[in-house]
Amino acid sequence: MQTQTTRTLASAASAAALALFLAACGTEGGSSGSGPGSGSDSLAPDLVVAGTHWTIGAVTVDGRRSAAPDGARVEFGTDGRAGGNSGCNSFGATVAVKGDTLTVSPKEITEIGCPEDLARFEKDLVKAFDGRLKGRQQGETLTLASADGRNGLELTAETALPLRGTTWKIDGLVSGGTASSLTPGTGGKARLVIGADGRISGNLGCNDFGATARVEGKKLTVEGPAATTRMMCTGTQMQLETQLYEILDGPLTYRLDHRKLTLTDARGEGLTATAAPVGGTSERTGGTDGQEQPASG
Repeated sequence: MQTQTTRTLASAASAAALALFLAACGTEGGSSGSGPGSGSDSLAPDLVVAGTHWTIGAVTVDGRRSAAPDGARVEFGTDGRAGGNSGCNSFGATVAVKGDTLTVSPKEITEIGCPEDLARFEKDLVKAFDGRLKGRQQGETLTLASADGRNGLELTAETALPLRGTTWKIDGLVSGGTASSLTPGTGGKARLVIGADGRISGNLGCNDFGATARVEGKKLTVEGPAATTRMMCTGTQMQLETQLYEILDGPLTYRLDHRKLTLTDARGEGLTATAAPVGGTSERTGGTDGQEQPASG
């Protein structure tokens, strides 16, 4: 009788240990269920997005995929904020990461009028980059998708670009520490390139320009007046040209942040620019007649 009792107790203990082992195997690395509430969020490794910059390759909305236009990008700060550009307007949002899930809270976006194709993509981007999104990182790519997989974004990591040799597309003006987008109707032509040959060149929104420039520390000194072509453009373009012409004359302080450039003068007046896509607008100046003349300003 004593022997039978001991065997029964041992069998019960073995069964309990086996049950605990199987339970542990079932939860390690995530449960078999992957839906909300299954506990997989708390066990999945956190997405590493803070402080990263990405080019948007495409978005999918309701199962329909749309390729992104040049300039569409998003970056994630270290402060729980994300910001970027749709290819037309700039946007910002609050983001939170838990495991492999990125939650995007209500966004704000500028209201520059966009061509129809860019407006359509922007609408899709706003819808796709919203709510709870599952993230998957593979090398230089990151995909974000809604729980049902019908909405999502395809992202590719951006590398930082140097001050010299990069085509900087001018997208805003700075006054007294406040930055604002360019006025609609300026045409999107304004750009500049700081060459290794000691020249700065580009377009002021209407005419091409060129001047000698020196880079010392965080100072960029444009030795004006700049030489420009002499085309006539719209009133809005000419107004922008006058502002940029005045800024790009003399010493400027520059701030380079990944693919963003800010130039300001001693008065606090300046410009903001974003690196243009590789293979886009030509980096060098030169009007249709190939002639440049000193402008009167």
